[in-house]
Amino acid sequence: MEVQIFGTRKSPGTRKALRFFAERRIKTHFVDLAERAAALGELRRFQQKFGLDAILDRESRRYQELGLRYANASEERWMEKLVDEPMMLRVPLVRFGGKLTVGDAEATWKEWVAK
Repeated sequence: MEVQIFGTRKSPGTRKALRFFAERRIKTHFVDLAERAAALGELRRFQQKFGLDAILDRESRRYQELGLRYANASEERWMEKLVDEPMMLRVPLVRFGGKLTVGDAEATWKEWVAK
């Protein structure tokens, strides 16, 4: 079992996800969005399952800094913007095979581990 976690080391949610899987000795592949952006294909998986509003953090500092409060763009343009500006993502994004979660989803992670 290997879990892929997208987030930043400063994010409490990301640290919680990393700690959750480490305590259960589950191998993780961590992608630090502060160092490297997620690929468009990876982000599209989360967007298709949860929708754009679930992965776009409109309360993030980066979103506010860029002044996007009144931006009206297509979903495709938002996805391109998220690849360029990964600090606007709601983290952690966690993937286990075809199963995905956005944010703190400890109950779902426990289900994955139980199986």
